[in-house]
Amino acid sequence: MTQDIKRALVTGGAKGIGRGIVARLVKEGWQVAAMDRDAAALADLPTGARGIEADVSDEAQVAAAIAATGWDGLDLLVNNAGLASPEVGPIEELDLATWNAFIGTNLTGALLMAKHGVPLLRARRGAIVNITSSRAVQSEPQTEPYAAAKGGLTALTHALAVSLGPEIRVNAIAPGWIVTTGWDELREIDHAQHPAGRAGRPEDVAEAVLWLAQAGFMTGESILLDGGMTRKMIYAE
Repeated sequence: MTQDIKRALVTGGAKGIGRGIVARLVKEGWQVAAMDRDAAALADLPTGARGIEADVSDEAQVAAAIAATGWDGLDLLVNNAGLASPEVGPIEELDLATWNAFIGTNLTGALLMAKHGVPLLRARRGAIVNITSSRAVQSEPQTEPYAAAKGGLTALTHALAVSLGPEIRVNAIAPGWIVTTGWDELREIDHAQHPAGRAGRPEDVAEAVLWLAQAGFMTGESILLDGGMTRKMIYAE
């Protein structure tokens, strides 16, 4: 394998935003491994991508998955894996197992991937892109575990950037409303809330990931990607 062929590892890469990122990187000529715990979805990856079944919240599985790539270097790690349904009910009824599940997958998973991926990233002066959320800085009711995990991932991003630079750059993308399968029944008013004129698509996130993979002077930042939705003042009528 020549140094000219770039390599990327994308967690949560079998569906939704992750799948969109995988598809775009493959289209750009990257060698891509998609890591996911959904074996069935991994069997239907975009042509040219390889699947690795693993749970990012399990350190042994993370270490084994990275070793399974067989790579001696990595250009890009995208920490996208996460539990996607943020509402968990009233805080007084929240069980610790639910809290731990969100923290384990949405936050600890990114830490473990970085921990075990750093040697490969250093070998190629690669980059990490963490997928956070606009919910890291704003919330709906009853979403405490999701918000806490995404807020923690934002902080982890700048902490890693300082610790791993200059060899490895670390940034985050905070998507807003992204339309994926199962979450795609939107009304016109939903699109109209965005100054960009529409809700986002996985391809929009993939475009930002590709830019950050190559933006050599960008590190420690979290980029809000929400079509301007959080900049729009909304008054109740």
